[in-house]
Amino acid sequence: MVDDAAQLRAVEDKYDASKIKVLEGLDAVRKRPAMYIGSTGAPGLHHLVYEVVDNSVDEALAGACRNIEVILHDDGSCSVTDDGRGIPVDPMKGTKDPKIEGKSALEVVLTVLHAGGKFDRKAYQVSGGLHGVGVSVVNALSEWLTVESRRGGKVHVQRFERGVPQGPLKVTGTADGTGTKVRFLPDAEIFSTTKFSFDVLANRMREIAFLNPGLRISIIDERETEDKEKTFKYDGGLVEFVRFLNEGRQVLHPEPVYISKKQDGISLDAALQYNDEYDERIYTFVNTIHTTEGGTHLSGFRSALTRVINDYIKKQDLLKGKTLNVTGEDVREGLSLVISIKIPNPQFEGQTKTKLGNSEVEGLVRSIAGDALATFFEENPQVAGRICQKIIAASEARDAARKARELVRKKSLLETATLPGKLADCSESDPEKCELFIVEGESAGGSAKQGRDRAFQAILPLKGKIINVEKARLTKVLSNDEIRTLVTAIGAGVGKEEFDPAKVRYHKIIIMTDADVDGAHIRTLLLTFLYRQMLPLIEHGYVYIACPPLYKVKREKKEFYVDTEQRLQEMLLKEEAKRTGVILGARKLDPATESAAINDLFKAVLSYTGLLTRLKNKDVSWEQYEEFRTQDRFPLSVVTYNKSRQFIFSEKERQEHKERILADKGAGAETMYYFKELWEFEPLNKLAARLNKAGLELRMTPGDVPIATLVDDEGEHPVKTVPDFAALVTERAKHGFEIQRYKGLGEMNPEQLWETTMDPRTRRLLRVQLEDAIEADRVFSTLMGEHVEPRRAFIEAHALEVRNLDV
Repeated sequence: MVDDAAQLRAVEDKYDASKIKVLEGLDAVRKRPAMYIGSTGAPGLHHLVYEVVDNSVDEALAGACRNIEVILHDDGSCSVTDDGRGIPVDPMKGTKDPKIEGKSALEVVLTVLHAGGKFDRKAYQVSGGLHGVGVSVVNALSEWLTVESRRGGKVHVQRFERGVPQGPLKVTGTADGTGTKVRFLPDAEIFSTTKFSFDVLANRMREIAFLNPGLRISIIDERETEDKEKTFKYDGGLVEFVRFLNEGRQVLHPEPVYISKKQDGISLDAALQYNDEYDERIYTFVNTIHTTEGGTHLSGFRSALTRVINDYIKKQDLLKGKTLNVTGEDVREGLSLVISIKIPNPQFEGQTKTKLGNSEVEGLVRSIAGDALATFFEENPQVAGRICQKIIAASEARDAARKARELVRKKSLLETATLPGKLADCSESDPEKCELFIVEGESAGGSAKQGRDRAFQAILPLKGKIINVEKARLTKVLSNDEIRTLVTAIGAGVGKEEFDPAKVRYHKIIIMTDADVDGAHIRTLLLTFLYRQMLPLIEHGYVYIACPPLYKVKREKKEFYVDTEQRLQEMLLKEEAKRTGVILGARKLDPATESAAINDLFKAVLSYTGLLTRLKNKDVSWEQYEEFRTQDRFPLSVVTYNKSRQFIFSEKERQEHKERILADKGAGAETMYYFKELWEFEPLNKLAARLNKAGLELRMTPGDVPIATLVDDEGEHPVKTVPDFAALVTERAKHGFEIQRYKGLGEMNPEQLWETTMDPRTRRLLRVQLEDAIEADRVFSTLMGEHVEPRRAFIEAHALEVRNLDV
């Protein structure tokens, strides 16, 4: 038997001062990155960009910066450039710290936590980056980072690797103006993903532009074949933000209510406007930081709005004897609201700043907002009346929805006769291991039930199309049998106030519909319902889309499945390159030894003709392309403005057009316009160089001599134009294959459905993620809402972006 006391003494002897590790400099950040940026996944990755941009925004708040540019480079790095004052570069003096004394201020800012110009309120009155760890954390978590400070007519540059300086600060040239440029590559040793999302970052840049009137922010993506760029500049501030949120919606009052006041060191700006829809859109900010979880500023404003509206309803006797209790939920129906406060010392919950905790803010905001709203209602009785009538209707509908929800819960408890037949549940009880397949149609549902793994996969077949929740209140939504069954199956309630993510019975909810127009429509209706009434499912990453195969391909005795048009084409071209030779002038490519080169040639020809077709769809002819190529001058985009069409060749030209259009729109002028980005020119030129080097003449009209000859077992097949080459290759690549296009899940037997779409080892799922909340809200409202004109305009503007069209 072991002596417990002796064992304890032995353990104590091993635990001494040598076991205590002190993390110096930025080591603490690399050891515990989540403490500083929230996570090492995608949110933390994007937080790096926010930290750098916030520093530039602080310069804007100080009145020293008007332009910020964010670029996602093709090497995976990101750069942020501003025209602010530039990071100070003079040596640190009088610090009493020998490790810092004498070093440049720039190096200290980049390598020392809690070092910055935001603590004594001399350089910055208000700031988002108050913890002083922002850019130093970015430095610590980057494989490399370079910083360029333009000050005093000189360009000062320093490079760091994983937070360690790679030499002293150097002067590399002269500078006309001032500003800072930070470029960094996220460290793959730290982050689970290092690929930035353009949409996530663009959403944040748009918010910043709205919150800083007159500040221009550009974001450019250089990584993709189809370059993306967005520029945001809003002179109207929060009023313009609210108009943007309500674009395409029927508003109850034409002008947003705007509140702006400074009191006791706090600056409050807010804008709100009601529309005729049923959902609220509320965005809150503190020192331009998006507080996604709200906080004391939001609770203060909500309290003020609810109190003012209730007082007005009572004062005007708008209830007419009805016994209704108007709640905050009723008051927020159809409300678009943006709140922005600026305070010297905000207290956030964590470095990621998602919730404001300053207790003194709530009372101040309640007082300021209450006085301003009460004055507005008194001075605008017609607008106040329309708003209150909508709120009273919302209160009545809420009471009816409560009864409908109780009915759903009651039916769930009683397990009505329809429920067991609809839901084929799994035996596993741990939600993290359970999957729910929402399947289109009884036929596919039957195959899924037979093919599934009963241990962890549940099947819920839906009959027909569910109600479009974008056009209906929750009362009507819950009267739909299919919706009630779905709500009961998920088990977490329904609606923003009642839905509880902790009660979700399945942590993988998989929408499995046919690969046709009807299937896409059903999927969209389901996503609309989940987005509007069960949003936490999407926010927690529980919603997926199944990717059933588009084709079954059979050759001789082998069968396999292909899930996209692109993969099918790649497979067919690869096989065609193994059996077909190509003669290009005096050169002959033999498939026995050069099939890889032939395959590359085939893919290049098809890509080339595909890009020319895209240009033609944008009204740019082959002759115009040749003319641009001869001039070595290619347009960036083409704008159609009130039926006049013009090519744009420079960023300056493009910005001038955008500003003119915005000015005309603000003046109430006719503004029918479309910008079409002509990204095709650069990849076309690269393909043309490759094809010319391979010996292929890029002829578009037939000549006397063929540009190439394909050779196979059936003989020689000369082609005289590039389009003919592409058409012949596409046609002959299908020889020897039986290709069956799947449109319905019901066409597959249970074994096929399991193998292709449900087996975790072989299936492909797409996780539904919310990257740009504002844009997602706009798209759902535009495409699924009541109003036709915004939907028509959206389709006209985006028709050329369609990838898969089922006709």
